[in-house]
Amino acid sequence: MSDAVPRHVIAHHFDARISGLLRDRWPHYPVVQVDAARSWQLPAETSVLLSGPSTVWSGAPSGLPDNWPRDLRWVQIPGAGADAYPKWLLEHHLVTTGRGLNSAPIAEFAMANILAQAKRIPAAWIRRHEDWRRVVMDTVAGKVLALLGIGSVGTEIARRALAFEMRVVAFRQSADKPMLDGVERAASLDDLLGAADHLVLAAPYTPETHHMIDRAALAKVKPGVHLVNVARGGLIDQDALLEALDSGQVGLASIDVTEPEPLPANHPLYTHSRVNLSPHVAWNSPGTLDRLVHKFNENLTRLIAGHPLIDVVNEK
Repeated sequence: MSDAVPRHVIAHHFDARISGLLRDRWPHYPVVQVDAARSWQLPAETSVLLSGPSTVWSGAPSGLPDNWPRDLRWVQIPGAGADAYPKWLLEHHLVTTGRGLNSAPIAEFAMANILAQAKRIPAAWIRRHEDWRRVVMDTVAGKVLALLGIGSVGTEIARRALAFEMRVVAFRQSADKPMLDGVERAASLDDLLGAADHLVLAAPYTPETHHMIDRAALAKVKPGVHLVNVARGGLIDQDALLEALDSGQVGLASIDVTEPEPLPANHPLYTHSRVNLSPHVAWNSPGTLDRLVHKFNENLTRLIAGHPLIDVVNEK
């Protein structure tokens, strides 16, 4: 990395509170709050950008915009994946991700869905004396939680599942990376699919993983499997999923991410009796933005010192 410039201009897409946090940490650097609706219209002097989520770039031009800051050196994005950001942003700049910042909340959300399925929540709740009845419950202890992907999010899910005495099996493309103690490595995707009582998708979205869960994959799962997606909607062929839900091959799908987001009005996933659909909220928790600012500050400190940045998407 080249020698750091003596002065930075920080731009961001968040609110005035984030401006205050950044000014407190970097009192000698100008901090500019950029309208998220025009996220690509940055001040000409911008040298570092704390970007909003990929949705703020939805109307961005297809190529490098006119009047784009010539001295922009680095972009910090809030999420773990960069797949939904403009290609030109990734191609022309050093970009770092928020990998790990929201892994614990996402893991909690995944486990909440698994426990809710086993304990029939909210179906077990009653509101009247006349509703008093026996409700058949299940348990998660001894059940197989199958993880497709075991990076930061998958590892946090595995830790929690092991605490509930679940058997955790994981499949990842890079076989050389070590697993968390207690997690079994599936020899193949087919082995993972066939073992799952709860199949949790926690893999990155890439051209290789696009629609990885398709008709062929769903034909190999244990009938009645609970499918949980807290990764990216594009991992699933949604038409194939609907067929599997209708047939009962998939007993329940707990889906926090879809393709596209949001789904079109009247899409069948909204009302399907075997679907629990949430609006991409698994990541959200108190302190989310504070953790992002902390990581941004750490990376800016490294940039100034000429040290490697944390969680770089691409080397420039």
